[in-house]
Amino acid sequence: MELIGKRITFLGDSITEGWGTSDFKYRYDNVLARERGLGSIYTNGIGGTRIAYQRGASGDPRHDLYYCGRAAELDLSGDVIVVFGGTNDYGHGNAPFGDERDNTPDTFCGAVNTLIRILRRRFPASRIVFMTPTRRLGGGVPNASNGKTLGEYAAAIVNACEHFGVDVLDLYNTLPLDPDKDEDCSKYTIDGLHPNDAGHALIADALGRFLESL
Repeated sequence: MELIGKRITFLGDSITEGWGTSDFKYRYDNVLARERGLGSIYTNGIGGTRIAYQRGASGDPRHDLYYCGRAAELDLSGDVIVVFGGTNDYGHGNAPFGDERDNTPDTFCGAVNTLIRILRRRFPASRIVFMTPTRRLGGGVPNASNGKTLGEYAAAIVNACEHFGVDVLDLYNTLPLDPDKDEDCSKYTIDGLHPNDAGHALIADALGRFLESL
């Protein structure tokens, strides 16, 4: 895919919102736009949000603006739609994990399936791309909600995308960033979860190379 002049829409959480950067110009979408000559970007990143619907209200209502609900707000002019999420579903979500047969946003697997269908319906002419969560400090520990690791959340996204024939960039398994290693944690993140400027540069480069390969 030739990226020069392309319009890309981003749907994500705090990483897409820019937490961890010293300035939003270092956020991965803005880095991608500069380095690959994009025509425009539209970014819908909200910290604390999850792909799946939360059971019960969160302490911060903003965190309950889940991806399936926000998909209806996205700019319709994007040539490419990039979805980046799942780390908050693992970290503080309480939806059941579910399985690949689920078709409602009430489970994680069902929410991924539902989101793909919504995006395909709203953006029939756009290329839809998912990115799995990056690794995070302690991500190999099963969460308290359903006993799943972050790797299992990432695998569920990959499996759903393969089932629907949607492009997926598996950052969990391919990005050279592992916050469980002290060197990576300090070099690429501010807290073991949110990438710093250098971490965002890694994501921008990985996404750019992936899109150019399509």
